[in-house]
This record gives sequence, C-alpha cells and structure tokens, in this order.
Amino acid sequence: MRAVRGWWRARRRALRSDSGMTTSEYAVGTIAAAAFAAVLYKIVTSGTVSGALESMIGKALDAPF
Repeated sequence: MRAVRGWWRARRRALRSDSGMTTSEYAVGTIAAAAFAAVLYKIVTSGTVSGALESMIGKALDAPF
C-alpha cells in the first residue's frame, strides 16, 4: 500500500510541475523567430550591407596566396 501511495504522490507532483513550453509559448516563439528572420533578411539585403559583403567577398577572392 505504501508503494501505491508513493506512486500516486509522484504522479501528482509530475503533473503539477511546469517544465517545458506550452503550445502557446511555442506559437509566440515561432512568430518572434520569424519576425527576427524577416528583419535580419531586410538588413542583409539592404544596399549598404550588401555592398559591404560583396566588397569583403571580392577582397577574399582576390587575395594572393
């Protein structure tokens, strides 16, 4: 009988614990990640950053060995 009570106590404790994310937290996290990706895409494809990246790649390819 003691083992059964211990098992039930462990089950109740496990059900009450709040570990991990719920579905709504996953949804908010996914939306935030997509928004961050969109902002990062806009920054990387802007003229200034694009020109700087092309310049860096060009210098790296033209570097003497």
